[in-house]
Amino acid sequence: MHSFSIEKSGFVYDGEPIRLLSGAMHYFRTVPAYWKDRLLKLKACGLNTVETYIPWNLHEPKEGEFHFEGIADAAAFVELAGSLGLHVIVRPSPYICSEWEFGGLPAWLLANPYIQLRCSHPAFLAKVDAYYDELIPRLAPLLCTNGGPIIAVQVENEYGSYGNDAKYLAHLKDGLIKRGIDVPLFTSDGPTDALLQGGSVPGVLSTVNFGSDAVSAFAKLRKYQPDGPLMCMEFWNGWFDHWGEPHHTRGALDAAGVLDDMLKAGASVNFYMFHGGTNFGYYNGANCQEPDRYDPTITSYDYDAMLNEAGEPTDKYFAARDVIARYMPLGELELPPAIAKQAYGRVELAEQAVLFEQLNAISAPTQSVTPLPMERLGQQHGFILYSTRISGPRPAEQLYLHDVRDRALIFLDGVYQGVIERAPVPQSVTITVPEGGSKLDILVENMGRINYGPYLKDHKGITEGVRLGFQYLFDWTIRPLPLEELSHLTFAGGDARVAAGPKFYRGKLQVEGSPADTFLDMQGWTKGVVFLNGFNLGRYWNKGPQRTLYVPAPLLREGDNELVIFELHGTDQSAVYFTDSSILDQAPS
Repeated sequence: MHSFSIEKSGFVYDGEPIRLLSGAMHYFRTVPAYWKDRLLKLKACGLNTVETYIPWNLHEPKEGEFHFEGIADAAAFVELAGSLGLHVIVRPSPYICSEWEFGGLPAWLLANPYIQLRCSHPAFLAKVDAYYDELIPRLAPLLCTNGGPIIAVQVENEYGSYGNDAKYLAHLKDGLIKRGIDVPLFTSDGPTDALLQGGSVPGVLSTVNFGSDAVSAFAKLRKYQPDGPLMCMEFWNGWFDHWGEPHHTRGALDAAGVLDDMLKAGASVNFYMFHGGTNFGYYNGANCQEPDRYDPTITSYDYDAMLNEAGEPTDKYFAARDVIARYMPLGELELPPAIAKQAYGRVELAEQAVLFEQLNAISAPTQSVTPLPMERLGQQHGFILYSTRISGPRPAEQLYLHDVRDRALIFLDGVYQGVIERAPVPQSVTITVPEGGSKLDILVENMGRINYGPYLKDHKGITEGVRLGFQYLFDWTIRPLPLEELSHLTFAGGDARVAAGPKFYRGKLQVEGSPADTFLDMQGWTKGVVFLNGFNLGRYWNKGPQRTLYVPAPLLREGDNELVIFELHGTDQSAVYFTDSSILDQAPS
């Protein structure tokens, strides 16, 4: 058994003062086989603590269906960190932000049109309580008071940036304590009056999040918390990327200078991120600070962090270690052996399956008078297809979607007509319907739910209706396409350049000997999702900045590896290339 407490003088562990030097690493963004490698590198940098969020939507993807295995085995990650001599800070749901899909909230919450999020609305609290009844008993045995490594647990996350419901925060605090959390609790918010007022909880340690100007940030914290330890719970030493924007970087010496300011002030710090990892599958989030200004996050969560996406130390790693060495003795740097990289080269994708010919194999239709959003059909992620017939003839008219979330491909009698995207200015496509009428198909992609700000209620698909000219269209066939199971697809040979449109492409990567890390270069492809041995690697898009997808070696096997690409628009190639380095800074096209 151990003790960890918050005193006026600072943090105390087993009766001895301790400064927390922590790094954020999310178990759900790194394959489990690499957890130990990343944690050892964190410890070698001079850190004594690892911090992780816990995303509700990963652990309860469907209401009442819980997952805590594989990449979702939070307890195994915490236990591993403890076995390596690290303390652990846990930041559980309900909300985590983290550029993660819906900020960690499960999409099925949105099936209730009346639910209010992140407040003391009874329907929301009931869902949180049911989840906590599953989650917290898994964490309680791992508290330091029970001999485990967890020393502190967060209440909500940056709540002052969203609301001011003190009853809600008190409910979460009391719920953690009631379920056995007896280590110190804390909150974290930006260093402003409004944020600290809205997010702080009486009797709970307040910490602040920032990337620069430590002196000013800590001065603001001291206004609300006159004594006790100073801590930056999120030191933003890098940043995340959106599709179509340049790759963010921050100079190592600049970040190291801010770290030095914090340590000089006697503060504790948590690097956000120490190791970012990857938004595998559909789990990237999106930002929307203004109505209809929607910016989805890319698949890579490299974050320009101290370890890059593939777990390699960066200049920022060594610069931070040099600063830490000024304040505490560090031995000689001992890193785990470097993980091998391999350029496997060209892989032919000779087999194809056209989406519209495979619908019955991978989806079941639902009839509806109006288009319905994904959540009403129990769908969380992926794509959704809306189909109807339009009478004719009709001269050229504008087709409008009210409102599309987030990107729709329009087809008339199977012929591609254009794209309508979620955008500040409503978009439309011109269509002409011949004598006898036409079939209208609208394929909508969920590009990731908003994870931060006032517009969290982010239903996906077509959320209102479809209008041709002044006339709304009714009587729809809807097919959810989460693409979670592709084994029922029927592939055939063909020319990749013929019949461009939504298609699946399949090929085999041959691996000789032990697999190595590699990177899938998507140059020449337009937009879509990649599956390797049934695992969803994530999205690609030629808008950049990300051109390669990281492929950790544990996802590969010796011999044949099945590669399936779902391409929305078409490609001028019939192959992809596996290289030994990443490209995250492609110029936006």
